[in-house]
Amino acid sequence: MLLRTACCLLLLLTGYTNHAQTIHYGDNNAAGHYLNTRGIRLYYETYGKGDPLLLLHMNGESMKVFYNQIPWFSQYYRVIAVDSCAHGKSVDASDSLSFEEMADDFNALCDSLHIDSCYVIGWSDGGISALLLALRHPEKIRKMVVSGPNLWPDTTGVVPYIFHLMERTADSLHHKGSLTAAEKNLLKTTELDLYQPHITLEQLHAIKCPTMVVGGDHDAIPSLHLWQMAQNIPQSYLWIVPNSGHSVVIYKKAQFNPLVNDFFRKPYRRIEGMDVMK
Repeated sequence: MLLRTACCLLLLLTGYTNHAQTIHYGDNNAAGHYLNTRGIRLYYETYGKGDPLLLLHMNGESMKVFYNQIPWFSQYYRVIAVDSCAHGKSVDASDSLSFEEMADDFNALCDSLHIDSCYVIGWSDGGISALLLALRHPEKIRKMVVSGPNLWPDTTGVVPYIFHLMERTADSLHHKGSLTAAEKNLLKTTELDLYQPHITLEQLHAIKCPTMVVGGDHDAIPSLHLWQMAQNIPQSYLWIVPNSGHSVVIYKKAQFNPLVNDFFRKPYRRIEGMDVMK
């Protein structure tokens, strides 16, 4: 349970509490819907009007972590917040999970809502799913922001402390014997990050949409890894946030939200030649 405990402590320290919300995102019947796909019921909520914006959350949590983004962006966009498969209200009884399946779920959701293309914000595992959505269904993304994703599962893609924490969590669950449904789900989601994804730098060359890669300078994802990502996506910006860890969307919401909105609203600018002096 170490990984789940660490996530809970992180969210408490960053001010995440349900009572701070006037709307209970992730548990709002007025905005909530289900999509039947791949034998699961994918839960999502919609807010606001305008161009569609898909929000994809981190591992072990739900759309609730975007409590700083849903009300802000719903002033300008039709926000679609999703509980990824095996997270939140998107219950999945199978014993395996992949990022490719999750990306296909989000594509199916867009199809069901008659969305030809959308903006995407993906945090952590949500960022991985966004990258794979861009690779597997490139027409679906206009622009995307990926905060703290990784491309491969080792200590160059995830800082050693977090990677070894996941190893210990999975090992303790394997040695426990009989597991509850919640523990089985925890093992499945932990091993998702322990053994996946497998995205090469060469694959990133095929991403067509403008992309902003975001991370804290003390992120759970090494800054060098994020830099490699940005260097290999053809139309990309890189924002490494000083004095920040993995939770840029929470700690730095006052900078994150308007900067992301500005990125979505303005054309991508290629900076080369004498422009590098500006």
